Amino acid sequence: SEEEKEKKKKKKKGGGGEEAEEEEPDESMLDWWSKYFASIETMKEVGAEQRRGVYIKLDDSPMKGSKGQAKNKEKSKAPKDDKKKKQQSAPELPEKKNKQKIDELKVFNKELETEFDNFEDWLHTFNLLRGKIGDNDDNATEEERIVGRFKGSMCVYKVPLPDDITKEAGYDPNFGMFQGIPSNDPINVLVRVYIVRATDLHPADINGKADPYIAIKLGKTDIKDKENYISKQLNPVFGKSFDIEATFPMESMLTVAVYDWDLVGTDDLIGETKIDLENRYYSKHRATCGVSQAYSIHGYNTWRDPMKPSQILSKLCKEGKVDGPHFGPGGRVKVANRVFTGPTEIEDENGQKKQTDEHLALTVLRHWEDIPRAGCKLVPEHVETRPLLNPDKPGIEQ
Repeated sequence: SEEEKEKKKKKKKGGGGEEAEEEEPDESMLDWWSKYFASIETMKEVGAEQRRGVYIKLDDSPMKGSKGQAKNKEKSKAPKDDKKKKQQSAPELPEKKNKQKIDELKVFNKELETEFDNFEDWLHTFNLLRGKIGDNDDNATEEERIVGRFKGSMCVYKVPLPDDITKEAGYDPNFGMFQGIPSNDPINVLVRVYIVRATDLHPADINGKADPYIAIKLGKTDIKDKENYISKQLNPVFGKSFDIEATFPMESMLTVAVYDWDLVGTDDLIGETKIDLENRYYSKHRATCGVSQAYSIHGYNTWRDPMKPSQILSKLCKEGKVDGPHFGPGGRVKVANRVFTGPTEIEDENGQKKQTDEHLALTVLRHWEDIPRAGCKLVPEHVETRPLLNPDKPGIEQ
C-alpha cells in the first residue's frame, strides 16, 4: 500500500538520524534534521503499536524526579523507550542515563488545521462568490468564483444575560464574546516558510519522474525557486526556508506549490496547498511559532521564538485574565489555582549554570489546556504534512 511505501522511504531516509542518536553522544554533531528523523522514527513506532492494537496507557507523574526533562516529553514517546530497553543489553543502560535523548518535535501526518479546528476558534471564514452568469459558469469551480473572503463571528444571547457572564471580572457584558479581540488595523508581519520535503509526487515526465522545484506566493510576493530544482525525483528533500514580509489582512493567503521544471515549454504545476496565515496568527492556539519541548540557549535545540517562554506565559495570563504566573522557591510556579514544578537552572555553551524561570514557564505552556477557562492546547513545535492539489484534477492528491 501507499502507506507502507511511505514508511519504507522514511526508514531509508531516517537512517542517518537514527545513527546519530544511537552512536553519537556528541551534541555538536546534532542538528535540526537529527531531531526530525528521530521524531519520524517515534511516529512510526507509535503508529505500529496502534496498528497492532497495543495501546499503552501512560502516566507522566512518576517521572517528576527524573531531571525534569522527562516530564516535558510527549507521552507518545514512551513506546520508543520501551523498545530500546528491550533491545539493549544491561551494561548499556547506565550509559543511557548520562546521554541525553534527542529532543523531538511533533510530526503531524496531516494539515495543522485539522488538529486545531481550522484555527476558527473565534474567527470564521466565509468565501464570497461571484454570481453565475449564464450556462458557461455552471462548470466553473467554486475556487474560480471566489472574489473575497468575509471573516467574522456571530453570537446570539438570551436577555437578560446569565449571571456567569455579567459577574466575570474585567468583562463588559455589552460586548459579550467579543472581548479583547485585535484591532482591525493593518499589521506588518514576517512570514518564514520552511519546506522540508515532498513525498510521492505525481510523475510529470515521460520517464515516470519529475524535476520538482518550489514556488511560493503571498500577496505581491511571487518566488519561484527554479534554479534549485531537484532532478528526476518524486520524493525530493528540499530543506529550504523563505522569508516574506506581508501585511494582514490584505495578504494573508499563502500558496506553496511544487512545479515540474522543463527545459522546453512551460513548467507544469504538480500541486499546491493554500494556508490562511491570518487565522493562524490570531488563533488562541498560538500558531505563530510552535512551543518546543525544552528551553535551550545553544545547540541544535536553541529556542526559536522571538519571545521567551516567561514572556509568552505572562502575555497569555494577562490576555486571559488569569492570576499569575507567580514563581516561587524550589522550582515552583503558580498559575490560576494550579502549581507546576520544573528545573530552575540553565547551562550556556561553556557549561556555566545560571538561574532561570524559563523551564518552569515552558512547563505551564505545555500544559496550558489544564488552566481553567482561558486554557487551550498550544501548537507544539512541529512539522505538518499537507496534500498538494491541482485545480485541473480536483480532489485528487498529487
